Amino acid sequence: MDQKNTTETSRNGADVLVDTLLGNGIDVCFANPGTSEMHFVAALDRKPQMRCILGLFEGVVTGAADGYARMAEKPACTLLHTGPGMANALANMHNARRAHTPMVNIVGDHASYHLQHDAPLTSDIESLARPMSRWVGRVRGANDVAQKAAQAIHESTTLGGGVATLILPADAAWSRTSISPVQSKPAETLQLDESALRESVKVLESQAGAKTLIMLSGRALREDALAIAQSIAERTGAHLLAQQSNARTQRGRGRVSIERIPYNVDAAIKLLAPYGHAILIGAKAPVAFFAYPQKPGSMLPPDCGITELSPPGGDALEALTRLADAVGAADRPRSLVSQPRMEAAGDLSWSASTPINALTFAQAMAELIPEGAIVCDESVSSGRDFFRYTMQAAPHDYLQITGGAIGSGIPLATGAAVACPDRKVVLMQADGSAMYTLQGLWTQARERLDVLNIIISNRTYAILRGEFKSVGAGTPGKNACQMLDLDNPALDWLAIAKGCGLEAVRVSSIAEFGDAVRAALARKGPFLIEAVF
Repeated sequence: MDQKNTTETSRNGADVLVDTLLGNGIDVCFANPGTSEMHFVAALDRKPQMRCILGLFEGVVTGAADGYARMAEKPACTLLHTGPGMANALANMHNARRAHTPMVNIVGDHASYHLQHDAPLTSDIESLARPMSRWVGRVRGANDVAQKAAQAIHESTTLGGGVATLILPADAAWSRTSISPVQSKPAETLQLDESALRESVKVLESQAGAKTLIMLSGRALREDALAIAQSIAERTGAHLLAQQSNARTQRGRGRVSIERIPYNVDAAIKLLAPYGHAILIGAKAPVAFFAYPQKPGSMLPPDCGITELSPPGGDALEALTRLADAVGAADRPRSLVSQPRMEAAGDLSWSASTPINALTFAQAMAELIPEGAIVCDESVSSGRDFFRYTMQAAPHDYLQITGGAIGSGIPLATGAAVACPDRKVVLMQADGSAMYTLQGLWTQARERLDVLNIIISNRTYAILRGEFKSVGAGTPGKNACQMLDLDNPALDWLAIAKGCGLEAVRVSSIAEFGDAVRAALARKGPFLIEAVF
């Protein structure tokens, strides 16, 4: 029998699951399988329509699925091995959940009748998955596979997108069934709250309009939505800001420039101090990342009113369109720079003596980003100047870490490159967090993905040095420095890249950096630049 033409009578649960995924448009599987998943792997072997991509660590698998879905605007599936395998994937499931990323996790489990033996890998998968998943379901048998899979797909795509986790016992995968694949229900959207719309209009048309903040995230940060938002701002005098962490922002020349809420609490409080009202569209009210002694948790002024026009997962484009109509801004011409304005970067000296630091790095990237690039950012503290100084860079999509769980950058870039093979992906990656999921470099090499990995090598957890001071812990001593520095021994990114199958170069000046980036952009395939700060 031809493996690629499995007959109805010989189909097993795994075949039905793959067919249900394919029938609902899911044709990429990021995987790290084990014994319990071998029948699913065999079913994938019979379906060449499914692109199967191996990740050498489960955090790479879910992080790549996150990056893929942000750009493809549809879910990939992941394949994970029992509870411990999924536990390795939880951090990037958390980031995906915060990004409202559609993702369908297939988690293999022991055969249902084997669970009674409490074998070494037996665990409570449901309890592990639930905090990082919108929906968790367990297949009860081969005849249940199609319906449960369709439900998982629906839950991952509805209400703006989310993480769905489907647990597949081994016997449900290998047992025969005559059940056909099932089409998932159409995705649902939240209806616009008419009372919130009326309240937003009232605020914007009042004397308070000039002291009103329209805070955007999610779908509201795409080019078309930003144009509408800018027209509203110009008509009413309101100001636009982006949420601090966002799944995808379309930026660059010809697009509305928008600043985001700063990470630093003092800077955020100062920026937000003038506002008497905040209208949230796809965004949450801004809060500090952590608690700091004698500093507030909310970054808005205490007396600032809040209207949630469109919650995360709502239809932000509809909310902006309706709001523009209501305030008479629908056909208003718009400028390209939102309020408040940020300072210009200034001229960059491309000298061999000019060192690489946060400022010169941002200035260089403003000139070097190619048109149509996808910029993935896990530069952490070293990239904080990037956003403000690259507003007039070539048009690009910007993906960033959304949940604060480091180790997202390399996988995010990997998945984005799978979704958009004709676009250059540029990753700005801090060296410390790169070590969490460096296995993704191997996947880039194996799949020949067009990713330029820029490793920002300051050889320390620089952000933690700043946090040490911010929480009032004093000055790091010997033991503290042992937990903050990465220089004994220094990480050798040229050796790491070579071991994963990538070519790489190390640079320490802006001139060298510019030459290396231009050369990397002129070629196809994965490449790594270690930029020593």
